Amino acid sequence: MEIVYLETTFISYLVSLPSRDLIVAAHQQVTNDWWRNQRRKYECYISEIVIDESSAGDENEIQKRLKIIDELNLLELTKEVNELTKAIVKSGVIPPKAVRDAAHIAAATVHEVHYLLTWNCTHIANAHILRKIEKICLLSGFQMPTICTPENLLEDI
Repeated sequence: MEIVYLETTFISYLVSLPSRDLIVAAHQQVTNDWWRNQRRKYECYISEIVIDESSAGDENEIQKRLKIIDELNLLELTKEVNELTKAIVKSGVIPPKAVRDAAHIAAATVHEVHYLLTWNCTHIANAHILRKIEKICLLSGFQMPTICTPENLLEDI
């Protein structure tokens, strides 16, 4: 069974109230469709970073996110994950203010996850930076997972 890392934006879109923004609402629908119809085809993982990020904000939303997270497997933030995170940030591809985004990628990469699902298209699912991050991963001895949005990982039912 292939392994999927669910980044925090996936969890947030899954449980949040429907948005009035049509694009965000469509993303929420795709996320819910993936969760309902696709997740059992994969081993789903998160990291402590997802737990930390999901534990901030509105208390009602926190509880909804944590309920979903409780069902998921946890990847360890190892020394290798920390070193790869630092290498990504040091390269300048991801700015220091977005170190958690680099850590999501590093955790999924070091643990040989097949897919990283995210709606963060600024620092994670961004075609302009993915090739650069992939080079950093390869130079560090790791194969980066496929990083995509849930709509890229939908299969016919």
